[in-house]
Amino acid sequence: MHEYLETISKWLARGERVAVATVVRTMGSSPRQVGAKMFVSSGGSMVGSVSGGCIEGAVFGACQEAMQTGQARLLHFGVADELAWSVGLACGGTIDVFVEPLGELIHAERPLATATVIRGPSAIGARLVIEADGSCQGSLGDAALDAAVREIASELLAHGSSREVELAGRGVSVFIESFGPPPRLVMVGGVHIAVALTQMARVLGFHTVVVDMRQSFVNQERLRLADELILAWPDEALEGRLDRRSYVVVLTHDPKIDDPALRVALRSPASYIGALGSATTHARRLERLRAEGFSDADLARIHGPIGLPIGARTPEEIAVSILAEIIQVQRSV
Repeated sequence: MHEYLETISKWLARGERVAVATVVRTMGSSPRQVGAKMFVSSGGSMVGSVSGGCIEGAVFGACQEAMQTGQARLLHFGVADELAWSVGLACGGTIDVFVEPLGELIHAERPLATATVIRGPSAIGARLVIEADGSCQGSLGDAALDAAVREIASELLAHGSSREVELAGRGVSVFIESFGPPPRLVMVGGVHIAVALTQMARVLGFHTVVVDMRQSFVNQERLRLADELILAWPDEALEGRLDRRSYVVVLTHDPKIDDPALRVALRSPASYIGALGSATTHARRLERLRAEGFSDADLARIHGPIGLPIGARTPEEIAVSILAEIIQVQRSV
């Protein structure tokens, strides 16, 4: 959504109305994931996508209708096998898309989640906003429902996840969507792999941070695409900065640099910790950390050797394997 904010703000500044369509459920093969969005203005402009196929036209029309009526709608698209390829939904996939007039445009400088009723007896489109500290604004129409959804939303928010939740016994389905600053990829060691990682991670929407206490390794020219360059020892730079939106990769092969970074990361709620090195190097690393008092459960959080085993050799290939492993961790939530 971040990439569309400027365009949508321009539409609103011109006095145009805006509707938003959000993918809330997919079954089978789908070219767009849950949370994918398409925005439509009353002037006929459009950004984003919910399918990449022919349902875009139907969704565009539903958005125009939502702007006229002010009413939200849940659209269901099921695709027969013989039509699958023309629409991009192989194997008879289905997509549910929730269409609504755009309310407040969310500029999420801090993590928050929205819970929206999309099915059931409650008012369709009723919304509850949940902050990271558990405080709420709005209501889904029932205090007990609000409380049940708040607990689920807090867990999804911690991981930056979004999904539809069916509340058994209530006959209500709620789409919970997480917003917030982009996830951070923290690289310890401004080595060649970090150069490739900063380039690729930007495409995936990460805020990239490179930490190294060696001036020549945090060179702005080499790492010009990094969002932050920090010239400091990693334990000093990372203490208190890692949360569940943090993904830490340790790249130097030097225990004097790697181990302090791992100590901080293991004591943090970081969602991913990976360390470069062979199986032998990693075994020695674990021995050192175990001797410092870290438990086997702590050490199991370290992905080492880092990355998915795809036979990567070049810095660019290793960067692909690391990001693939991080995506695997993200999608497992």
